[in-house]
Amino acid sequence: MTDRIVNFAIRNRWFVMTAVLGFAFFGYVQYQRLPIDAVPDITNVQVQINTQAPGYSPLETEQRVTFLVETAMAGLPKLESTRSISAYGLSQVTVVFHDGTDIYFARQMVNERLQEVKSQLPEGVAPEMGPVSTGLGEIYLYSVVAEPGARKPDGTAYTPTDLRSIQDWIIRPQMRQVPGVSEVNSIGGNAKQYQVAPDPARLLAFGVTLSELVKALEANNVNVGAGYIETNGEQKLVRVPGQIQTRPRYDVPSSQPATTCR
Repeated sequence: MTDRIVNFAIRNRWFVMTAVLGFAFFGYVQYQRLPIDAVPDITNVQVQINTQAPGYSPLETEQRVTFLVETAMAGLPKLESTRSISAYGLSQVTVVFHDGTDIYFARQMVNERLQEVKSQLPEGVAPEMGPVSTGLGEIYLYSVVAEPGARKPDGTAYTPTDLRSIQDWIIRPQMRQVPGVSEVNSIGGNAKQYQVAPDPARLLAFGVTLSELVKALEANNVNVGAGYIETNGEQKLVRVPGQIQTRPRYDVPSSQPATTCR
């Protein structure tokens, strides 16, 4: 048998050499595509559901959030098991599927069940699925800093609030477009906020309740459309932009401090 193989290789030497080169090229191409890692990812197919419930004790979180979410996941196709953790103000449910299940199919099934259970959860409690990553995924940390002597266009120095805004509105959206990045979380810095500090005495003097103040702020921070006006065959849109863009401070002459918006 060996002699016949050797004789065939000698008689068809060019065919054998071409086949060897073809296999070598095929192996090189597959080597370039082969995922190589020092620690192979052996995590099973799972979807994590995180729910923030501020002010809830672990027992309340288990009874009002975790139990409902975990029960809603029962009966999913290709479901293997579920496990959960209830902590102070946080519920985490991990849904494990059989090996080989498409992760996006699993997330779609979980998302459909979450839509059904949302109406049963307490007001203000919204479950969210975790990113498409595993426990062995890599985490990269980077810092956003201003160069020494760098100034904003108005001549002032960059503050922690400016750097956080740059991270949230410029860097983070671009980072999320990088292939392989599942989520980008911002830590530190000062998130830009508009705070209203009402004075209870002034509210009582004007006969305004705190709930009315909240409703007025919500209604005063929306865009309102007013249709359009036709002029010489053209349409001019009419709208009222209501988003807060500046940092006004309203002072009312009085012996007591007035409501401040900053």
